[in-house]
Amino acid sequence: MLNSIENNLTRRLLHQLHSRRSFFSSVYTGMAGIGLTSLLLNDLSAATKKSSAKNTKDWQPGANETHFPAKAKRVLQIFCPGAASHMDLWEHKPSLEKYHGKPLPGEENFLSFQGKNGNLMKSPWAFKPAGKSGKMFSTILPHMSGHVDEMAFVHSMTTKTNTHGPGCVFMNTGHDTEGHPSAGAWLGYALGSENENLPAYIAIPDIRGEPPNGKANWSNGYLPAQHQAIVMNAQSPIRNLKVPKGISQKQEQATREFLKFLDQRHAEQRPGNSDLQARIEAYELAARMQLSAPEVSNLASEPKTIHEQYGTNDPNKLKAAYARNCLLARRFLERGVRYLNLYCASRASGVDGLLNWDAHKTLKADYERHCPIFDQPTAALLTDLKQRGLLDETLILWTTEFGRMPTHQAGTLGRDHNPDGFTCWMMGAGIKGGTSYGATDEFGRRAELNPTTVWDFYATALHLLGFQHDRLTYYNNGLDRRLTDVHGNLIKEIMA
Repeated sequence: MLNSIENNLTRRLLHQLHSRRSFFSSVYTGMAGIGLTSLLLNDLSAATKKSSAKNTKDWQPGANETHFPAKAKRVLQIFCPGAASHMDLWEHKPSLEKYHGKPLPGEENFLSFQGKNGNLMKSPWAFKPAGKSGKMFSTILPHMSGHVDEMAFVHSMTTKTNTHGPGCVFMNTGHDTEGHPSAGAWLGYALGSENENLPAYIAIPDIRGEPPNGKANWSNGYLPAQHQAIVMNAQSPIRNLKVPKGISQKQEQATREFLKFLDQRHAEQRPGNSDLQARIEAYELAARMQLSAPEVSNLASEPKTIHEQYGTNDPNKLKAAYARNCLLARRFLERGVRYLNLYCASRASGVDGLLNWDAHKTLKADYERHCPIFDQPTAALLTDLKQRGLLDETLILWTTEFGRMPTHQAGTLGRDHNPDGFTCWMMGAGIKGGTSYGATDEFGRRAELNPTTVWDFYATALHLLGFQHDRLTYYNNGLDRRLTDVHGNLIKEIMA
């Protein structure tokens, strides 16, 4: 009975589908992608979309063209949610050691996010010179210290909020409210995909969960829906990519073609519905990913030495899981994914500092749990990219939502939130390694030398990707919107 229905249906559709036959025959996959409801993919039609901004002249998004020659072709953004402490990881503050246990001058009664602060608290870990540059580096990150001569630190970052959710969203989108496109969505919109069988933009959340404010961190915002990230990690492979047992290739092909026909007719009746077009294209990408995704996610194909380098079989299960995500990230980047968000830690839990870097009460114990998870796998990923020649074309961003106070919270051995000064860094394509830009004051409390914004950070990143940040725009609700809002200055000192 099923075969009879299928044969009749196929005959009825042949004359309608004949012009599309060459396309369908090249897509040897099926409606297995129907389970990928969150797979809002690369924009295959982006090359025909025109920018609405008047000042972009003839430049068109998605056409694999930039405003000027680019240093970088892709981006790896490593995000440590929970507000990783700058003066305990990246920025050495000798005055904290000298004045440990004394009040912070001028702010003896300062109330921060969780209330009153105690006295100044030195880092529990020593800082030592690293690399040829002699950069002072925390001894709690021994593997990462090996890359110090390739990193450009921005020690004077500031942000608009001291709350984790808005802080994470601000760092990812340039806005502290939800509903705006992430940096990865902007790049996918601007360049399209390098590999038609893989998404342009992928987010790899930690095994411990999503970051604060979850999917808003990789949202498409008001850009067409297909520009939001595809979410996957080594622990949760893409489901429903295989054709179910009992379904023949012929049945699969007929079903796919029939649904394609219905989708197109439905879309033609609803012009301008980007969510609908994104969903249709999602299924098409899912079909192509039946061939590409299993191969790229097959970490077992990597040699033993690589697994040892990353630590994928470490007894620490959280470290091993993050290491596998790092290895997966490299495999995606070398296959042409434009933008990849890699998260180390997740949203807050009932216990501060347990699942992320939010060390309010027990800084030493929290970071001695988080740093070993982060250190070796991340350093291995950077080394692997360099050894494969990918670092020359990949811009690496390390980010967190804000910093920590130089004091301890009253009654605790942890640090409270500090939006007034923290560190992010860049590395890779177009970056002048072994440099430091800006600084907080002698205690790490506020950005003092060359205060820098999230908008400056992304203006610089977009420049290295070949874009003038104030020309990469999208018309929405009467405004030419952009990643850098109405701000942004290049940090020229860290560019090669």
